[in-house]
Amino acid sequence: MAFRRRNKSYPFFSQEFLIQNHADIVFSLVIFILIGLMFEATAKTAILFIQPQYNITTLSQEGEVTTYQYGWKDCATILFYFFITLILHAVVQEYLLDKVNRRLHLSKSKNTKFNESGQLCVFHLVSSVWSFYILITEGYLLHPSSLWENYPHTHLRFQVKLFYLTQLAYWLHALPELYFQKVRKEEIPRQLQYISLYLLHISAAYLLNLSRVGLVLVFLQYVSELGFHIARLLYFTDESHQKMFDLWAVSFVFTRMATLTLMFLAVGFGLARAENQGLDLEMGNFNTVLIRMTVLLLVCLTQSWLLWKFIRFQLRRWREFRHEQAVRKKGNTKQPLRPLKRDSREFCHLCCILMNCLILTSPSRVSLPAGYHENRVL
Repeated sequence: MAFRRRNKSYPFFSQEFLIQNHADIVFSLVIFILIGLMFEATAKTAILFIQPQYNITTLSQEGEVTTYQYGWKDCATILFYFFITLILHAVVQEYLLDKVNRRLHLSKSKNTKFNESGQLCVFHLVSSVWSFYILITEGYLLHPSSLWENYPHTHLRFQVKLFYLTQLAYWLHALPELYFQKVRKEEIPRQLQYISLYLLHISAAYLLNLSRVGLVLVFLQYVSELGFHIARLLYFTDESHQKMFDLWAVSFVFTRMATLTLMFLAVGFGLARAENQGLDLEMGNFNTVLIRMTVLLLVCLTQSWLLWKFIRFQLRRWREFRHEQAVRKKGNTKQPLRPLKRDSREFCHLCCILMNCLILTSPSRVSLPAGYHENRVL
């Protein structure tokens, strides 16, 4: 199963060989783990990598209900889905993004950003739909108080735990992809920043048993980022498509405000009024003043930093736009006349310039139509 077209063969275990064949190598490891399910001696070990562990079955009015907790065995499951995301990354790159890149003929810098946005667009779309489905089926949107009531939320449904494990696996896989995709050194610090932030926040929500609040925040963040990457993909295909960035700017600010409001409501007020105050590692209770303040401080600093970067970016764009407008005005007044072309727009533009010259030299000799000064286009 080859994921990339190879125009040249490289020595075994060389750097280029590893980069070109990393998806095939990982696919072989996944097949090896799946084969382990076929034999009784290795089935128990192989199941650690595939199925989430620490399941608990309880009886309720609806029948037997299976929930899950977290533990060190989750590392094996995360490793398996880490391999799966590497394979899916190569599939999307080879069969979707590379084909589009050949048609667009982008520069090297734009090609890197196009691949980044393409991969994240697919991931954010799948994750936002998945998280929204969980929020609907679990009833968290219809009953917002359930986000902090009955804390700690140590018992997770299968789909909730699988969602968190795949999220951690995806952002962990993004680290070696910086090497496999040969990302430029100038882009690595920026990508490491948001990868580290995603890993930190998702891990904190999973380990501190704040999975319900984390689901809502992840959904809001992914919807906002999905809009940004769609806008950037449209911009790379046609630079005239810039209205999507305006829509993303509105959603970005709304997401920051909604995130801060939800965190203060759930952690600052909801958990502060809970009866089970104190630190209990066995019960998974982390509802202490120090931990709550640390979580709130972390989220506030992250959102403030994102807003600061956003405002600086918008100010820089506004200054560049004003500078371009000033240069165009100076160019229109001082630039010599170009020869007449067949294009009708160029002909109209030249006629307007000649008309302005006649007005400046002898305005009394020229009879202008009403409203000319308000409607002329230079």
